[in-house]
Amino acid sequence: MVDWAKIERRYGSLVWCTVTSLLNEADARDCYQETFLAALKESRRNPVRKWPSLLRRIATQRAIDRLRTLKRQGCYTTTPTDVDQLHDPEPNPSKCAEAAELMEALKQALTELPALQAEIFWLRSVEDLSYSDIAEQQGVTTTHVGVVLHRARASLKERLKQFHFLFT
Repeated sequence: MVDWAKIERRYGSLVWCTVTSLLNEADARDCYQETFLAALKESRRNPVRKWPSLLRRIATQRAIDRLRTLKRQGCYTTTPTDVDQLHDPEPNPSKCAEAAELMEALKQALTELPALQAEIFWLRSVEDLSYSDIAEQQGVTTTHVGVVLHRARASLKERLKQFHFLFT
């Protein structure tokens, strides 16, 4: 039997970081709960070998689904990007503004991609999961992960061409 209190204590911050990187705080709270409920259901169907990978996948799926729903409902609002996530020891206002604009454009573009492309892109590029972890979580081969990731990047490159300096 799974000790859910222990799982949440151990991996709660990981899930929270994932959902808040895509959603505002109110939506992130709902998504956080949905993630653990979905993980509970998954653990009842199949034994879980890698909790962090499973939770990141579910959190990413739920957060991107929530973004799509908000976009459809016309409720999508931008949220400020956390300056700490910029990985710049001396951030300046111009760089912060560019990073916030890029993050919002990326979130918008992710809602326009097929679900698998958006999830695999986020899991690899932002959550830094390995191809093999992503493949295991998605139930596909590592080769398929590479193909889907290539397609996602090509599509995002087109959708984010105003940020051309990223793709040179």
